[in-house]
Amino acid sequence: MTTLDKTNFTLPQQTAYYKGKVRDVYTINNKLLVMIASDRISAFDVVLPRGIPYKGQVLNQIAEEFLNATKDIVPNWLISSPHPNVSIGRMCQPFKVEMVVRGYLAGHAARTYNSGLRELCGVNLPEGLKENDKLPHPIITPTTKASEGHDEDISRENIIKQGIVSEVHYSQLEKYTLALYQRGQEIANKMGLILVDTKYEFGLYEDKICLMDEIHTPDSSRYFYSEGYEERQKAGAEQKQLSKEFVRRWLIENGFQGKDGQKVPEMNDVWVNEISARYIELFEKITGKTFVKTDSVNILKEVETSIVEALKKIE
Repeated sequence: MTTLDKTNFTLPQQTAYYKGKVRDVYTINNKLLVMIASDRISAFDVVLPRGIPYKGQVLNQIAEEFLNATKDIVPNWLISSPHPNVSIGRMCQPFKVEMVVRGYLAGHAARTYNSGLRELCGVNLPEGLKENDKLPHPIITPTTKASEGHDEDISRENIIKQGIVSEVHYSQLEKYTLALYQRGQEIANKMGLILVDTKYEFGLYEDKICLMDEIHTPDSSRYFYSEGYEERQKAGAEQKQLSKEFVRRWLIENGFQGKDGQKVPEMNDVWVNEISARYIELFEKITGKTFVKTDSVNILKEVETSIVEALKKIE
């Protein structure tokens, strides 16, 4: 299977190029962004050595689905998606924080809690919780948005105190974050899932706050299956989930957490294909649609052509 591991285009009126952990981002005339969801996969802020077939397509198409399903809550950057791996949208001035919202004690929050700490990003957590318990109410635990290296936990107080985001803007970001999470939870519940936690990125476009990037994808979100959730919690059993957490768990079990001196374990074909299948499963489960694989002899050419033609229409 061909994977889209990298691109190196020179697009019409291209003014900048940025390679992220997963996405290749092209700036057009300092006004538009072309975002290509590659098949790269990252964990612990490290890009793993092998691409995952169809992963980029899954991420891009889920993001498109949810951006369209939430545009009544907050404007977003998306204009069109001319190829299953491509989104084109407005260039926003990003806020330098990621708005992480959690409804359950899972992942990073659970690891922090289990270490004995009862505060995360300035938010106090109650005693007596166990991993994957539902929190009394959703909490926002923001992180700084690092261009390189690790994002860092930060409190609302420090974001405002350090002038990273103004109090007026941050208050609006909080409202949008909670409203988006509620909408995502409602959609997930209808599909037999629980949206455990997720993150959103926002920016300013013509002085208005816009939702950016992807939302509610397995790279930015964690989902549990609703059926059997309570029973598994009571039994102290592991929750059945759809997210990237299973990749992180596999890495931890094989001695890798992104720390200095640690080596990424070998990813064989069986494991790579299992990751791919889990991503496709999430697409079908969360959207209710059958995933149509985009197989191509020359995916790079198809991606480039689709972008060029779409940009002509936008102009």
